[in-house]
Amino acid sequence: MPETKMMEKFTSRLAIKNAMVREALAEALATFLLMLFGMGSVAQVVLGKQMYGTYLSINLGFGFGVMMGIHAAGGISGAHMNAAVTFANCAIGNLPWCKLPAYVIGQFLGSFIASAGIFLMYYDALQDYTGGNLTVTGPTATAGIFATYPAPYMSIWRGFIQEFIATAVLVTGILAINDKKNAAALPGTNAFIIGLLVTAIGISLGMNTGYAINPSRDLPPRIFTAIAGWGLEVFRAGNYWWWVPVVAPTLGSVVGIFVYNILVDFHNRPSLEPGGGDEGAKKNFETVVATELQNSV
Repeated sequence: MPETKMMEKFTSRLAIKNAMVREALAEALATFLLMLFGMGSVAQVVLGKQMYGTYLSINLGFGFGVMMGIHAAGGISGAHMNAAVTFANCAIGNLPWCKLPAYVIGQFLGSFIASAGIFLMYYDALQDYTGGNLTVTGPTATAGIFATYPAPYMSIWRGFIQEFIATAVLVTGILAINDKKNAAALPGTNAFIIGLLVTAIGISLGMNTGYAINPSRDLPPRIFTAIAGWGLEVFRAGNYWWWVPVVAPTLGSVVGIFVYNILVDFHNRPSLEPGGGDEGAKKNFETVVATELQNSV
């Protein structure tokens, strides 16, 4: 039919041929969905004065956001939605280093746009709750809707350790969920199970620091709040906390890979063929590790 041919011609012209650009756009959409559900759940709890949700609903919001992000982009970019996970993929050779900027830019863009979306959708509620005074700390603080801040009793280095460990747990869990040589998730359930993993981390490890475990989840919304009216206090608060959710998850993600490999994966690989030698061992190592995070968050 003429209409069908016209539509095919139109879509073919719109289709992006560059694989790196497609992956960046997929990461942007996935991270947008993650952050829209996650920050939206926080906004309802804070601005609704816990009449429209609890801490559990926040954890579920981020967990289901991860699940939807994986469904949206898992087959295109792997749906990392997390600069720390992308960095870990590059570190083990699963992703070329040249793709790191594209992935991170896509994630940051999606996160920033989601922050703007939540701000616009909840603008009236923000004004009503704060009286027009957007603050980072205090009884009507609302910056925590967008980015994470440590509890008042947490020191900067204890918070760093918390984020480091929580991210290592995240990556270790992702590897286990996707490890077909072990008790991997059933086919088609990876997105749901990884969403449950994020929810479990929030339930068990979230109180002290807000479990950022993801630079792409924390830095873009923090930048947005600095622009949107909260000011530079978003960077000074918590004894200049802002850098911890960027650095600690990045390092923790790499450690999480080695923890799983050293304790499980190195001892659970197919035997090398006789005479394979060091070259065979190297090839086997690269093949196994390169597939570990293929469908990671």
